[in-house]
Amino acid sequence: MGQRIRTGDTVHVVAGSDRGKQGKVLAIDTERRRVRVQGVRVQKRHLKPGRRGARTGGIIEQEGYIDASNVMLVDTDGKPGRFRTEDRDGTRVRVFARSGDDVPEPERS
Repeated sequence: MGQRIRTGDTVHVVAGSDRGKQGKVLAIDTERRRVRVQGVRVQKRHLKPGRRGARTGGIIEQEGYIDASNVMLVDTDGKPGRFRTEDRDGTRVRVFARSGDDVPEPERS
């Protein structure tokens, strides 16, 4: 994957049961080429009291991982788009192929 999609990017799901949804990338598993997107592939986990920091237990909803090939970056017009990398003054910049606009740098939280 090599720095193509980064944590914090806004992506559009193009394949799978959550096709059409958009959200921010929460985490990336580079070894398995999978991404976790906010609000996509939400799974429920049933926890006993005292497990995993949940003192009361209960049902926890958490996003699951989907394959990185099933998401595309969202262009400045809100539609999914392909992008390329260009060298500008010795730095690599991601640029959308259709509009020519730079991909906005994701906010670090």
